[in-house]
Amino acid sequence: MAEHTAASRLRLSGLCFLLQILNILLFAVFVRYSPEGSPGRCPPQLNCSRRNEDSGFQQPRFQDVHVQVLLSFGLLVAFLSRYGPGSAATSILITAFAIQWAVLIQGVFHFFLNGKIYVGAQSMVSADFCTAAVLISTGAVLGRVSPVQMLLLALLEVTLCTLNEYILLSLMGVSDSGRSLTVHTFGAYFGLMVSRVLYQPHKDKRKREEQQDKGHQTDVFAVVGTIYLWIFWPSFTSTTAVHHNAENWAVLNTYFSLVASTVSTFILSPVLYEESTPRMVQIQDATLAGLAMMGMAGEMLVTPFGALIAGFLVGLISPLGFRFFTPVLHSRLKIQDTCGVHNTHGLPGILGALLGTLLTLLATADTYGYRLELVFPLVAQGSRTVTDQAFIQLSALPLTLLFAVLGGCLTGAVLKIKVLRCSPDAQYKENAVFLEAAEEGSDPSASGKEELGISTLV
Repeated sequence: MAEHTAASRLRLSGLCFLLQILNILLFAVFVRYSPEGSPGRCPPQLNCSRRNEDSGFQQPRFQDVHVQVLLSFGLLVAFLSRYGPGSAATSILITAFAIQWAVLIQGVFHFFLNGKIYVGAQSMVSADFCTAAVLISTGAVLGRVSPVQMLLLALLEVTLCTLNEYILLSLMGVSDSGRSLTVHTFGAYFGLMVSRVLYQPHKDKRKREEQQDKGHQTDVFAVVGTIYLWIFWPSFTSTTAVHHNAENWAVLNTYFSLVASTVSTFILSPVLYEESTPRMVQIQDATLAGLAMMGMAGEMLVTPFGALIAGFLVGLISPLGFRFFTPVLHSRLKIQDTCGVHNTHGLPGILGALLGTLLTLLATADTYGYRLELVFPLVAQGSRTVTDQAFIQLSALPLTLLFAVLGGCLTGAVLKIKVLRCSPDAQYKENAVFLEAAEEGSDPSASGKEELGISTLV
C-alpha cells in the first residue's frame, strides 16, 4: 500500500508538471495583453464584446469574484470532515490550473486575432466563472476520485463549458449574466453524469460505516464558506453587468432572493428533520439555492417582492430535493451526489432559467425603459421580437443539459480508464493522507466520529 501511495503522489506530481509546462508554452506563444485604447479602435476582426468591458471594469469587482471562487467554492466542497483538508488543497489546485486553461480556451473563442490571444481583466473574470463550474462538478464526485482524476476532469470540462458558453452567449445571444445556465446548471449536471459513470457500490458501505458513530461538531468549512457567499456572491452575479444601473438591480435582487431562501430553511427544516434549528450545511444549501435562482433573472425586471418570492420558493424546493429526490437519484439512477450539487445548483439553476424566460416576455420599452438595450440589445435594436428572445432563452436550457450530459459521460469514461483508477481501500487511504497533519497529536479513533455534512441528511 505504501508503494501505491508513493506512485499516486508521483503520478500527481508528474501530471502537474506536464500541464504547467504546457500552459507556460501556450501562454508564451499565444497570449498577450489587450492593446489599450478606446472601444472605437478595437479591430473589427476581434470579438470586442467582452474586451471592451474592461473600460468599465473596476479592480474590486475582480477581487470579489476571485475571492468568491477561491474561498466560497473551495470551502463549500470541503465540508466533509473526513475529506476536508484534502478537498481544500485539491480545490486550490483545480482553481490554479482551471484559470490558466480557461484563459487559453476562452481566448480562442473571444479574444483571438492574428494568431494571438489578447487578455485583460475581464478575461480573468470569465476564467473564474468557468472555474466555478468545475468546482461545482467536483462536489458531485468528492471523495471518490483522486486529484489526478480531478485535474483531468478540469481539463475536459473547461473546454466543454467554454464551448457551451460561446454558443449560448455569443452565437444565440442568450442573456445569462449571473450564469444560471453556463455555471450552475452545466456544472451540476456535468458532475452528476461523471458520478453516474464512476458509480461505486462499495462507497455505500463505506459511508454507512463512517456514519455509525458520527458526532455533531461545528462545520467550520460550511460556516466560513457561507459567510463568504453572503458577502461576495452579489458581485459574482453582477460582474458582467458593467453598466452600474443594471448592476444595482442584479445585486439587490440577489440579496432579496438570498435572505428569503435562508428563512425558508428555518421553516422547512424542523418539518423534515428532528431538529428545531437547521444545521449549518442546510443554511449553506439554502444560500446557494437562492443565489443560483437569480443568476439569469437578476438583471431583469424583478421587483423586490418578486425576488423574495423566488428565493422563498427555491428555499423550499432545495431541502425537499435533499429529503425526497436525492434518494431516488441514488437508488434508481445510481448517481452518488456527495455534496448535493443537484439540489443546490442544478434544480435552482433550471428554475432560474425558467424564471428568466418568463421575465423576458415582459421585455418591452414601456416596462424596461432604457434598460432594455442593456439587457436585451437585439430586442432594443429591433433584430428580434420579445417572443423570439424568450424562445431562445428557453431553448438554451435543453442545449445546456445536452452538453452537460454528453460531456459528463465522455469525461467519466476517460476517468474510468484503468490506469487512472485505484482500489477502494487505496482511494480511502489516499484521502486520509491529507488528514495526517491535522490529526497529529489527536486521538485517531475520534476521526470516525466527525460530522459528514450534507450526506448525513439524506
